[in-house]
Amino acid sequence: MGFETRDSGFGIRDSLGFGPRDSVGIGNVLAATILLLMAAVAASAQMPPSASTAPVSPTITDYVVGPQDILTITSYDQADLSGKFSVEADGTFTYPLVGRVRAGGLTLRQVEAQLKKQLKDGGFFNNPQITVAVEQYKSQKIFIVGEVRSPGSYPLSGDMTLVEALARGGSTLPSASGEAVIVHPSRRNTSGPVLPNQDEAANVVRVNLRDLENGVFSQNATLRDGDTIFVPRAESVYVFGQVKNPGAYALQQRNTTVLQALSLAGGVTDRGSTSRIRIVRISGGQKKEFKVKLGDPVQPGDTIIIAERFF
Repeated sequence: MGFETRDSGFGIRDSLGFGPRDSVGIGNVLAATILLLMAAVAASAQMPPSASTAPVSPTITDYVVGPQDILTITSYDQADLSGKFSVEADGTFTYPLVGRVRAGGLTLRQVEAQLKKQLKDGGFFNNPQITVAVEQYKSQKIFIVGEVRSPGSYPLSGDMTLVEALARGGSTLPSASGEAVIVHPSRRNTSGPVLPNQDEAANVVRVNLRDLENGVFSQNATLRDGDTIFVPRAESVYVFGQVKNPGAYALQQRNTTVLQALSLAGGVTDRGSTSRIRIVRISGGQKKEFKVKLGDPVQPGDTIIIAERFF
């Protein structure tokens, strides 16, 4: 017999009848939180620097240029030397007057310094005024997989964080678990996503998405080239018997109680008894069945059965 997984939040009614309620998935909550967090970050960036507001993430000038990146170079000495320049496969690009300029493996400020040196050494300017910025990030990328709306590879913009990456991936789905797994592979420039069990030397970071929703910015990890963000599917619990909507439901938070699991199924029916609840659990390959109370915790894979009232 197949069961349809139903998406729902964990809200609980005051009465034990529970009553039907609207489903609220973690994806919708996280999407709204992402917008609030990004707004907060933008607002904080306008505050004067202090010991409490000093940024801990690398600045955009720390970005390491690579092949296929497109640079915007602005010359304040001669306007026709300004323009967009594509970094080729060998890490160089052609600039007027000086010819080939090496950019691959250098930061933006290092590219600026090298370009100024070549212009000065060539006798074109005594003190060249040049700025270099990234027009399009193409050489570095991250991978977002799992329970997100738009999985795939995305360009890394130098100081991208987990919140920004999830926003680019369209936020998490209602079927997502309450955590995201960031895999820093042992080698850079990977051609595809790397899952935790595919690279024994990888540095794996697990982020509690609910903490992130609550504004715990320490969970907002900074990403680097080749990282994979994996959002696992939530495990399920099964609710049957005298409930309004029997079936399988995703457990999107830890320490879910029987009461919360029943709310996912719409609560008990008029014929259901909240004092006659059993759980069937497979443990160590053996089937166990025992009585539980509303406040007892459930485990992934549990089957909760609500018996009928005697009268």
